[in-house]
Amino acid sequence: MFLASTGARHCPTCGRPWEADESPLLLSVIADYLLQKERTAGEKSTRTRLGHVVRYVNETNPAVIVAAVNDDFAEGFRKWMAARDASGGQKGAGKRKYSLSTIEGCLLQLAAAINSAPGQKSQFKFEQPADVAESPSYRADVQTIARMFEYCLRPDDKSVRHWREPHQINAKLLQLRVAERANLLRYLRMAVATWARPDAIYQVKQDQWHSAARVLDLNPRGRRQTRKYRPTVPIAMQLAPHLDTMGESWLPVSSIRAAWDKMAIALELPSGGQAGEKLIRRSMSTLVRRRIGEERWRQGEMMLGHVKASISDIYAIPDPANLGLVLSATEDIIREIEELVPGAF
Repeated sequence: MFLASTGARHCPTCGRPWEADESPLLLSVIADYLLQKERTAGEKSTRTRLGHVVRYVNETNPAVIVAAVNDDFAEGFRKWMAARDASGGQKGAGKRKYSLSTIEGCLLQLAAAINSAPGQKSQFKFEQPADVAESPSYRADVQTIARMFEYCLRPDDKSVRHWREPHQINAKLLQLRVAERANLLRYLRMAVATWARPDAIYQVKQDQWHSAARVLDLNPRGRRQTRKYRPTVPIAMQLAPHLDTMGESWLPVSSIRAAWDKMAIALELPSGGQAGEKLIRRSMSTLVRRRIGEERWRQGEMMLGHVKASISDIYAIPDPANLGLVLSATEDIIREIEELVPGAF
């Protein structure tokens, strides 16, 4: 019973372990799997998910073998992950819980890693992330999105006021706050104009921008498309000049998560996973859907990458018959934001 509980393979008659049939260390299998995934489209998410598993193993039993990774192991991981702070301890971010879909996604990735090892098969059950996903219901209106731009451009909090004369703004501190929020501002501009997923925005480079056609290919060169398809989208006239002078990359940082979380707290956006970085994508698509109508929403699905466009000529993408209606509605929303917060774009 002890051998079975530890995952060792043994003879059911005499109880002795099988010779030359040892189960490999789980950490070794994960390391080999990550090597296989290098330079693939899903490498970043794979490393993130398995990184949680590696931390759990190092904290509990670094010598655990694959054969011992059973339902009890999976349940222990779930409890450990549920108790962790998803904010990573970032200052001002507040505490967050990992979602059920994130936790099950880690176990799904672990099962894939184990199954990739010769002669190994995962022995635990997991839920499909989509089956346990809690889709956020909150959507920001134009006024709320405008407040996000105002937060970046015109900070007005205690940190930029004179301590002796609270009614006066400290110009140097104000300038510092604006500089600190510059990357968040760039993220907001790109998110509003493209409706793109956060990971796609982080990777936008100069060679993805086709200025003459005024379209942006959200899928970098050499990156294989995945289930989360990255489309080529028309770009609002208000963003185009920024892309023409963007330099090599749109964002010089790999993530704006900490800045976003601070903004969410300052603006009192809903918590509990309702107002993460994908809020702009969800909100823009909702706003435009109401404006162009259900019968034309196919264009919105193409903009989101939920439907693959059959257009081969990038010059045809902004055409009203293709994505032009979505482009026009997006530009109208940007104009409304600009009216509320001059300089937003």
